[in-house]
Amino acid sequence: MADTSLRSRLQRLFSTNVIVRNVGGKKLRVADTSRTQAVQKSNLIDRYQKIFTGAGLSGYSDALMTKSMRLNLFKDYESMDSDAIISSALDIYADKSTMKSEYGDVLEINTDNENIKQILHNLFYDILNIEFNLWPWIRNMCKYGDFFLKLEIDDKYGITNVVPLSVYDVSRLEGLDPENPEYVKYLIESATSEHRYKSEKSSTRDELENYEVAHFRLLSDSNYLPYGKSQIEGGRKIYKQLTLMEDAMLIHRIMRAPEKRIFKLDIGNIPPAEVDNYMQQVINKMKKAPVVDEVTGDYNLKYNMQNITEDFFLPVRGGDSGTSIESLPGLTYEATEDIEYLKNKLLASLRIPKAFLGYEEGIGSKATLAAEDVRFARTIERIQRIVLSELTKIGIVHLYSQGYQDSDLVNFELNLTNPSTIYEQEKIELWNNKTSLAESMLREGIMSTNWIYKNVFGFTDDQIKEEDENITFDYKQKFRRSQIENEGNDPAQSGEATGTPSDMAVGRTGHELDNKGGSEKGGQPGAGRPKEANKYGKDSGVRGRDPLGAHDKKKGGSSSPKYEGSLALSHYQSLKKSMKFGKTDNKIITEVSELEQEYENEISSLTNGNSNE
Repeated sequence: MADTSLRSRLQRLFSTNVIVRNVGGKKLRVADTSRTQAVQKSNLIDRYQKIFTGAGLSGYSDALMTKSMRLNLFKDYESMDSDAIISSALDIYADKSTMKSEYGDVLEINTDNENIKQILHNLFYDILNIEFNLWPWIRNMCKYGDFFLKLEIDDKYGITNVVPLSVYDVSRLEGLDPENPEYVKYLIESATSEHRYKSEKSSTRDELENYEVAHFRLLSDSNYLPYGKSQIEGGRKIYKQLTLMEDAMLIHRIMRAPEKRIFKLDIGNIPPAEVDNYMQQVINKMKKAPVVDEVTGDYNLKYNMQNITEDFFLPVRGGDSGTSIESLPGLTYEATEDIEYLKNKLLASLRIPKAFLGYEEGIGSKATLAAEDVRFARTIERIQRIVLSELTKIGIVHLYSQGYQDSDLVNFELNLTNPSTIYEQEKIELWNNKTSLAESMLREGIMSTNWIYKNVFGFTDDQIKEEDENITFDYKQKFRRSQIENEGNDPAQSGEATGTPSDMAVGRTGHELDNKGGSEKGGQPGAGRPKEANKYGKDSGVRGRDPLGAHDKKKGGSSSPKYEGSLALSHYQSLKKSMKFGKTDNKIITEVSELEQEYENEISSLTNGNSNE
């Protein structure tokens, strides 16, 4: 039977490091918790193996050799942290990466699920306390290139605590399972049996699964995989050179800086054999000054504080006779230029503007400082992306432990505040230029809206369609707010729009806001009044209600006295006989159309009616 416990399910979830969830339709969201979707096998820094390893270490395993080299690097990082410039640089990395936003938040949580937002806010601000702990986490990561957090997971409550682990004790193990090459474990080997995070009787060797450890690592060089590269690694060689140059300068100044004197003593006619004794007597007299204690009367030769041992005593006679004292200036040592050169290289490796470290000579104007600030903001942004990736992993573990599945597991996004306001201003200025260009193109009729969307803003067809719908919705909301402000009427609730010109002219009801109701396009099938056939003597007829004026004839409505009444049959016959036809037309055409036949029938009916009367 398969193991369904929380830890086994978490192990299966993080077995590939890449968590893929369907967020609706054909859309997938990927949470790459290790930030590399392929395991790269490499020893730690091949170029350093030739330096730190010799022929005697060829029989050692790669893991032991890698760990020994990492320890050598860590010792250098510890000594570099004692330097004022590098220590300040590490502080600046942590300070700029953990700045608060304009709303006072160190970490911003974006999600459309209010429950997930409350759970993650409780995790990061109450359990992890990132407002205080995130600063040393980022500083250690920048210092060593790696930082490890042990996650204490409860089956019911999720993550209840995190414990920082020393980079000296933790090893990352990859490639343990041939069937799953992305399987990762962490080995903790303490140097002593006494560990502040363990009980006294516990073992000094522990193995932790991937979901139990949050590994913050600066991935910038594949030679360092599976570990990160320190932010100060680029200045390690320069730091050693700078330290040696500073020590040499101090030693030289201490030993060679004092001023010296030359004492030329006239020895007169003293025999050559007695010159040395005479010179020594003079030196002793000048080196020690006799002091007599007024109280006790003791005689004491007190040492003269003048630096006589560094002076030169030369006996002279003959043409150079005459006692004189000359001074020799101290040796001038111009090492500050060399130190300044190495210091500039160190600052370049740290990628921090000089003005941030208190060196103002490199900043000529505010524009130069702004450019430096933007470049430094990109460095901080890279560090923040690495931190956010691992904080996302911690959030996924916590949500999964509390029962969230499927798309809810990755339905959140974390953001840290960018430290550079100038960096934000540049992005705002870019959008202002784009909108101004689009507005001028539309106003002058140079390009269409669709072309501007695609070429100026880089939108796809789906994005253009979505934005059009959103703009329509914005106009509806704008109309709704104006109705509430001017008329005190909410069209979305009342269904009426009052006080608008279209409403007064056409009589709109305001139902257009919700786009609901009404029949389908073309009307419902069979709806409406049935169509009637045309009838003679009705309005639907071809010639109207009374085409012959029969109604007027009956009532005597005609203005001609000759045709006040109906036409008699005799009159009709005489009228027909009076008609003249040509030779070819000597007979009445008997073929008539339907309309003529209908006319004759009407005449017949009229004559029959008169005869009956």
